[in-house]
Amino acid sequence: MSSEQDNIQETDTEARFEFKKEENSAFETEKGLTEETIRIISEDKDEPEWMLERRLRALDLFQEMPMPTDWPGQPDLSEVDIDEIVPYIRPDIDARGGAENWEDLPEEIQDTFDKLGIPEAEKNALSGVGAQYESEIVYQNMQEQWEEKGVIFCDMDKAVQEHEDILKEYFMTKAVPPSDNKFAALHGAIWSGGSFVYVPEDTTVDMPVQAYFRMNSEGMGQFEHTLIVAEENAEVHYIEGCSAPKYSAFNLHSGGVEVFVKENAHVQYSTVQNWSKNTYNLNTKRAIAEKDATMEWVSGSMGSKATMLYPSTILKGPGATDNHITIAFAGEGQNIDTGAKVYHNAPNTKSTIESKSVSKDGGRTNYRGLVHIADGAEGSSTSVECDALMFDNESTSDTMPYMEIQESQVDVAHEATVGKIGDEDVFYLQSRGLDDDDAKQMIVAGFIEPLTEELPIEYAVEMNRLIELEMEGSLG
Repeated sequence: MSSEQDNIQETDTEARFEFKKEENSAFETEKGLTEETIRIISEDKDEPEWMLERRLRALDLFQEMPMPTDWPGQPDLSEVDIDEIVPYIRPDIDARGGAENWEDLPEEIQDTFDKLGIPEAEKNALSGVGAQYESEIVYQNMQEQWEEKGVIFCDMDKAVQEHEDILKEYFMTKAVPPSDNKFAALHGAIWSGGSFVYVPEDTTVDMPVQAYFRMNSEGMGQFEHTLIVAEENAEVHYIEGCSAPKYSAFNLHSGGVEVFVKENAHVQYSTVQNWSKNTYNLNTKRAIAEKDATMEWVSGSMGSKATMLYPSTILKGPGATDNHITIAFAGEGQNIDTGAKVYHNAPNTKSTIESKSVSKDGGRTNYRGLVHIADGAEGSSTSVECDALMFDNESTSDTMPYMEIQESQVDVAHEATVGKIGDEDVFYLQSRGLDDDDAKQMIVAGFIEPLTEELPIEYAVEMNRLIELEMEGSLG
C-alpha cells in the first residue's frame, strides 16, 4: 500500500471515531437527578407502574449511598457531578421499538452509524443488529430465521411493554440489584435503552448478535441496560461496541448488564469500548451460571478518562465454567481500572481470568480482581494471569488480585508479569525493515492476540486498529 493510501486509510479511521453530529433531540430532561426527573422519563416512555416504582426505589438507594472512594489506587471521581449531567435525551425520531428499515432513520443518524460500521454489520448478515443513539434505540433488526425459532432481540423499552413477565422476574432483581453499588442504583433510577436478548431452550444462534451505543451530546449520561437470558442448552454470542466524540465537558456512562445462563447453556459477551477521554465509564456487569453452564467475557477498554469495570459471574450450579479475557489501554491522563470477579458457589466449578494491560505517556492501568471459593465448592479450580506492558517510566500498572478460599479441596493458581517494551525486541524488528512505531505496534499486537483471537475477524481488525491509534495519540 502506498503512503498516500496509508494516510487516507488513517484519516478515515480517525474520523470514524472523532466525528460528532449537531444535537437534534425531540425531548431531553433538565440537568440533575430528582424524583420529578424520574417520573418524566418514565412517563415519556409510557412505562407500567411497576417499572416506575423500581426506578424510585433505586433513586432512594442512590441518594443514601456514598461515592466510592476507599479503594487503593482507584480513579478520582471527584469531577463526577450528577447535577451537571443530562440523564435522558430522546433523538428526533419515533424510536419506540426502533425503525423497521435503515432508510427510515433521519439522515444525520444514518450518517453517524454509517461511519461506525453498523450497516456493514447488517450486510455481513449478523443475526441481529441494534443501534442506540443517545438514550434510545433507533434501529433494531433480527433475522427472520431466529425469530421463527423464538429468539427475541429487541430494545429494552419494547421488552418492558411486550415481555413484561420476563422483565419483572429478571430486571435488577437477581444479578445486579440497585443495592449493589452507588452507580448500579443510579443506573436503576435513570436507565434508558439497551438490548433484551432471549434464546429459547435447545436453540443455538450461529452468528453474533450485535449492539452499538453512541453518546453524541456534550455533558450527557448514557445508561443503557442489557438483559440476556439463555435457556437450557441454548447458545449465543453478544457483541457490544461503544463510542463518544471529543468534548470539553465530562460525560458519564453507567450501563448495566445482566446475563442468565441456564443449565448447559453457553453465552459469550464481547465488548469493544472506545470512549472519548472526557468520559467516566462506570459499568456494572454480572452473570449467573447454572449447572454445567459456560459464561465467557471478552472485554477491550480504551478511551475514557476513567474506567471502573469488573465483569463478574456467580457460578451457581455444579460444573459451571467462567472465562474472562480483558485488555486495557491507558494513555496520558487516563486511569483504566478493570478486572473480573468470580464466585464459586458450587462444586466442580472452574474459572480462568486472563488480563492484559498496556500503558504509555504516564497512563495508569489497574487489574482489580476477586475470586471467591465458598465452603463446600470442592473440586473447583481457578487460574488468574495478569500481564502488563509499559512504554515508559512515567506509566503505572498495578495488579490487585484478591482471593477468598474457604474450601481446601480446590486448585488455585495466580501469575502476574510486568514489563517494558525491550529495546532489543524493537531493534530486532527494525533490523527486519520496520520503523520504531511499527515495531512497537507489532509487539503490542502480539501481546493482545489472546483477546483478538476470540473476536470475529472484523472486530479483531477493529481492536488492533484502535490500539494503533491510541499508541499514536490520535484518539480522544
